[in-house]
Amino acid sequence: MKTSFLKTGLLTGALLLGGFSLNALAETAYVTNEKDNTVSVIDLTKMEVVDTIDVGMRPRGVLLSSDNKLLYICASDSDRVQVIDLETRQIIKELPSGADPEQFALHPNDRWLYISNEDDALVTVIDVKTNEVLAQIDVGVEPEGMAVSYDGKWAVNTSETSNMLHWIDTSTNELVDNTLVDQRPRHVEFTKDSKTLWASAEIGGTVHVVDVDSKQIQHTINFAIKGIHPDRVQPVGVKLSSDGKYAFVALGPANHVAVVDAQTYEVLDYILVGRRVWHMSFNTDESLLLTTNGVSGDVTVIDVASLKPVKSIKVGRYPWGVVVTP
Repeated sequence: MKTSFLKTGLLTGALLLGGFSLNALAETAYVTNEKDNTVSVIDLTKMEVVDTIDVGMRPRGVLLSSDNKLLYICASDSDRVQVIDLETRQIIKELPSGADPEQFALHPNDRWLYISNEDDALVTVIDVKTNEVLAQIDVGVEPEGMAVSYDGKWAVNTSETSNMLHWIDTSTNELVDNTLVDQRPRHVEFTKDSKTLWASAEIGGTVHVVDVDSKQIQHTINFAIKGIHPDRVQPVGVKLSSDGKYAFVALGPANHVAVVDAQTYEVLDYILVGRRVWHMSFNTDESLLLTTNGVSGDVTVIDVASLKPVKSIKVGRYPWGVVVTP
């Protein structure tokens, strides 16, 4: 398996215009910076930071409303979810998230927000239109990852210390099943058809592929990078391409993103990015993949067609989450 090497700052204007979809030229990325209590705003035309938004303490999880008009931020140490109007880039309200919100997921109805509360071993459910807390659900110790299926039937939470996936029926907001996985599960991601769930296990060094109907693990993917000790291979973020071709896995202090064939589960390649890669986001047409690199304080832009990094963009201290708007 090959390793692609990062060439920071060597992207020319000709490559930008010739190698990428024109969709990328009208897009904006938003990156949460844990240590700066800010969100960096990246213009993907210029491939540089053009604005910085002050937010609450230790921002981590970040997501968009379905119409791309609102940005939701987990301000973990402020014990709040903050809502930013992207037209004005101002915080317009704060939601009662529960203690230490880490990650969250928005139901397809664009109203129910499922939030993992790491300190309290809870999942809090909020109606973002009314600000009402709909439920608080007991889960395992140190919940972090959170996903809602595209069909809206399931919310799944990961508990890092209990080493479980917790299955919540969204029609009742009750915990109905658990799946035991490898050590320290950090992130979960549903396939578009809602039939399969991908779950990363940071200390286990694996990614599980789980059948949604049976709640059972169907495949376990392992990673090995030449010259890197296995202890440094720590899967965190996972992104699945809409066409079902690829799964991209951020491997933490291994400083690489794994490229996995989403049909055969074979690891195809490893892409070298910045230091301590956390999470990722596609642009609108999925021609680009952005990674947040916590220790190096930058975002790597990967060209999905060539599976090569093409740009490193300096942001704030300890970037964690990222989303892209048209």
